[in-house]
Amino acid sequence: MTIAPGRPVALAILLLVLLTLGAYAVGRLPDARGTVIAAVRAVLQLSLAALIITSVISSLPLSLLVLGVMFVVAVVTTVRRVGAGPAWPWASVAMLAGLLPVAAIILLTRTIPPTGIALIPVFGILTGNTMNGHTLTCRRAFAALREERDGYDAWLALGFERSVAIGRIVHRHLPEALIPGLDQVRTAGVVTLPGAFIGVLLGGGSPAQAAAAQVLVLMGIMAAQTVTAVVAERLIRTTKLLPVDLAESLHP
Repeated sequence: MTIAPGRPVALAILLLVLLTLGAYAVGRLPDARGTVIAAVRAVLQLSLAALIITSVISSLPLSLLVLGVMFVVAVVTTVRRVGAGPAWPWASVAMLAGLLPVAAIILLTRTIPPTGIALIPVFGILTGNTMNGHTLTCRRAFAALREERDGYDAWLALGFERSVAIGRIVHRHLPEALIPGLDQVRTAGVVTLPGAFIGVLLGGGSPAQAAAAQVLVLMGIMAAQTVTAVVAERLIRTTKLLPVDLAESLHP
């Protein structure tokens, strides 16, 4: 089974966008235009991605270059989302800390072949989910540091070092950032059939092959997000990974 570009797909996309806009109107939600912009961007970006992947997928070096570009975009996206643009090198460190061990395990166990057609989809999914985990970790940590400034000052007043005071505030919020990823793993095959599973089925693979591919991806996502969140917390504690306002205000 395949879903080919054409009039039926275009009609379905249009109707789905209209349904979204209708829900925005009924719910009186702000920024309905943003959904249209997001939809247009998704169509254009995925169309461009399809053209690029088609042209590079037979070349391993070019495929790795595409993955590198995807990683850069992921880093830029997450630091903008959390307002920590100047800290992008440390965001890169946190995400690489999660991605590289997962990549090593997958490749060294020969789970997938080192070819563009295998690497791009698998590591593209892993990169996107690692970005999401990093974003959630930082958003919760930064919000806690802003909202609980009195608690931070109290820990300092008790004689604790800055890194310990920050850790006391942010550490209990760390598990919250991992909940979406864990729920995705827990409900796979029961509530949802995730993307890798559907992709293998649509590509002609058996349900068993689809399940194996999806389990591999889910375990990789869980590992990458967890490691990234732990490393990001350590970097936040040492004030390396912070927005400018917090980096300035948290100095004792």
